[in-house]
Amino acid sequence: MSTALAPETARAATTAALRLRLLDAQDQRRWDAFVAQCPEATFFHRAGWQRVLEQGMGHRTWFYYVEQDGAIVGVLPLCRVRSRLFGDWLGALPFCVYGGVAAATPAARALLDQAAQALAAELGVGHLEYRSVQASHPGDPSWHVKPLYATFRKAIVADNEANMNAIPRKQRAMVRKGIKFGLKGEIDQDIGRFYHAYASSVHRLGTPVFSRRYFALLKQEFGDDCELRVITHEGKTVAAVMSFFFRDQVLPYYGGGTDDARALAANDFMYWDLMQDCATRGCRLFDFGRSKLGTGAFDFKKNWGFEPELLGYEYQLHAAPAVPENNPLNPKYRLFIRLWQRLPLPVANLVGPLIVKNLG
Repeated sequence: MSTALAPETARAATTAALRLRLLDAQDQRRWDAFVAQCPEATFFHRAGWQRVLEQGMGHRTWFYYVEQDGAIVGVLPLCRVRSRLFGDWLGALPFCVYGGVAAATPAARALLDQAAQALAAELGVGHLEYRSVQASHPGDPSWHVKPLYATFRKAIVADNEANMNAIPRKQRAMVRKGIKFGLKGEIDQDIGRFYHAYASSVHRLGTPVFSRRYFALLKQEFGDDCELRVITHEGKTVAAVMSFFFRDQVLPYYGGGTDDARALAANDFMYWDLMQDCATRGCRLFDFGRSKLGTGAFDFKKNWGFEPELLGYEYQLHAAPAVPENNPLNPKYRLFIRLWQRLPLPVANLVGPLIVKNLG
């Protein structure tokens, strides 16, 4: 997909020695170097998401950055999701739990913000969405905040016994159950076993599955910072998780288990196996990622002793009359979920990627 400077607003901008530009291949290293040191930047601000979203999902992107005296001082990756079923919107960043502006100065932040709003208006999208950890427009009536998601993050230490003891008693018992069953964790380079466990899990939940190509692109693009961990029982895959690494943080992002996983406490063991291995390797923050309030995933993460932190997602309406409700808690999707659960798994895996790429 092209990221050419099609919108006039993206061609050039100068404000007090600041220059607004669009990312191209020769600037990716500079972009990622800024992201690595910017305190509010996340793994989802990395330049590699541009190729993943364009080639893996078929969406158009605009990865803006602001330059001052030859140095990047702010970034804002944007992607447009255009669907007859789920609407037309511009966001930072679809398919990611975090996003929004990451900037070193207020001036850079303002310039990026203005560019995003101008692009949203020029494209005529329904709304502009920032998936910020903390809302960046508090009190601004033109931006709406919906308390729909929370994230779960907790410090871990090099001492695995201390990490185990920090897990509440009932959840700790589930981890020990998996250990007693003789479960083992292995690192894969190929997505095959991971995809089997993941696809089985989301099918039971009634959720469309992502394509194999999408996961292959993630692994290819982010290399060792995208890890595939497979949990086996007597040589058979029972659970798997794809995790992202950023600075001293680990974020288990996509995961799931087979039909045997629950009886073996495989998912519980999987997160413990990941936690202890990463703690030994120097990770100091375990980021369980976001979950919707009122869901089983939300309760599962709380049971690990993680305190929920409401995410400050923001929505600015353009062509849409109201903030969309494209989430499984929307009652109108309940029938779809039940029908999807009844589909044969091979059919769900074939059709799912055609649907999920439009959800964001």
